[in-house]
Amino acid sequence: MRVFLDANLLFTAAHHPAGKAHWLITGVSSGNLRLLTCTLSVEEARRNLAVKAPPPALAELDRLLRKMEVLATPAHGFCPFPLAKKDQPLYWAAKAGKASHFLTGDIGDFGPLMNKPGKTGGILIQTLQEFIDTI
Repeated sequence: MRVFLDANLLFTAAHHPAGKAHWLITGVSSGNLRLLTCTLSVEEARRNLAVKAPPPALAELDRLLRKMEVLATPAHGFCPFPLAKKDQPLYWAAKAGKASHFLTGDIGDFGPLMNKPGKTGGILIQTLQEFIDTI
């Protein structure tokens, strides 16, 4: 499995070291599970942590990023379904990284696409909890 994490998962993992997102990155990132993210997600997570979290959270993000592959964010690509323009580069990065899963907490933009890989170019978009329930 190649699992793409968006910015809100990165933020949550760095901000809450006792939480599920942190556990996923530190406790499960081995064997047949490869974790991916992209530069755009990292930049957004850093920006939000700098404003909303205590300073150690930024250092924790750096530590967590060493456990995953950080992909370049493509400048363009194809999205086979309606998706907000701001989120399309994330999908393109996940697709370029051959992700099997895309984990997000953004129900507003991704909710209608969750658990419908037939509509999302083969990528299974899920919340963290949905993913944990299946592994």
